[in-house]
Amino acid sequence: MYIRRQRILILTAGYGEGHLQVSRALEHSFRSHQVHHVQIVDLMKEAHPILHSVSTKLYQMSTVSSQFGFDYYGWSYYATRDYNPAGSVQRYLNTIGRRKIQELIKQSRPDAIINTFPFGAVTEMGKEYSIPAFTVITDYTLHSRWIHPDTAKYYVATEDLKNELISYRETQAEHIHVTGIPVRPAFYETSAASPPVHEKDKACSERVLIMAGSFTVFHHITELVHILLEQGDCEMDLVCGRHDKLAHKLNSLFPDHPHVHIYGYVEHMPKLMAAASCIVTKAGGVTLSEALVLGLPAFIFKPFGGQERENAIYFTEHGLAKTSYDAKELGEQICRFLSFPGAKERMGHRMAGMRKGAAAELIVEDILSSLDQQNLHMAYPTEVLKR
Repeated sequence: MYIRRQRILILTAGYGEGHLQVSRALEHSFRSHQVHHVQIVDLMKEAHPILHSVSTKLYQMSTVSSQFGFDYYGWSYYATRDYNPAGSVQRYLNTIGRRKIQELIKQSRPDAIINTFPFGAVTEMGKEYSIPAFTVITDYTLHSRWIHPDTAKYYVATEDLKNELISYRETQAEHIHVTGIPVRPAFYETSAASPPVHEKDKACSERVLIMAGSFTVFHHITELVHILLEQGDCEMDLVCGRHDKLAHKLNSLFPDHPHVHIYGYVEHMPKLMAAASCIVTKAGGVTLSEALVLGLPAFIFKPFGGQERENAIYFTEHGLAKTSYDAKELGEQICRFLSFPGAKERMGHRMAGMRKGAAAELIVEDILSSLDQQNLHMAYPTEVLKR
């Protein structure tokens, strides 16, 4: 069997789980194509550990402060969204991680570098060492930080984002590939017809999956649960993630309730999502992409300023989700959805129209094809290739 010898360097950042999940999905796909030299590096953590620690803390705090009107992350996002990629501010930001990237290149000698976070120094260093740099945009909206000269190719979620990228700084269409956002293989493998994952008797046919760990105010969760218990005629799966205190508090409020199932961190999220009628979640690009793959309508509650708010706007405007800023409004939206025949199928049909296939596979196949083409040009004179 022919084993590919390419070396791939994937750069990510630990601001939330999304960028890392995309990186791992790409790694899995490369390995399935017999590319075994794949390295994932959290560039900010490795290059600037103190700055990474401070910025991560500030990012986490912003999700709480935004609930009280102090949305400094959102302000900074919108203030810099349309900056000139060649301007002085962007040039300064592009120096972040430069020395570490140079070190990584010398150590691992990659054939390609992939950005799953907008690190500006990557394309510059790639050009310096003649290594193609590819960018996977992990949201449904465009920010100037993603745009850098000498990017070999951008991989984007939608045709709309491609068109925006073309009009912004006149990026050439052949350098943009609409693939969707990579998610874990299990989401493609899980059938939407999968049965519920627990064995308790079901009195209700509808299931609502609530990502409880994404709620920043506890009483919003309890208000929503009470509304659905009174009006929704449904069962609820509440996933708290690693918020152990949240899971404990919810268990104390709804002990052994037949229609309320409380989880901590779960490994079987694809099955929980496949068994649900809808999901209540924040508006991260990866989570929304997981819902898109499964054709699962999303209800977005109080999206944070910045890319999450823009993701929410995009999904809502295209009939793929509902957005609300009040727990009562959210509960009423879900109850109307559950009582309206065919609502899930209609929204699922719209989602099916946006899916391009397994995004990680599409990206990896395209990158490997680009590398093969590059090797061909290096191996043969131009006049031979033209024959």
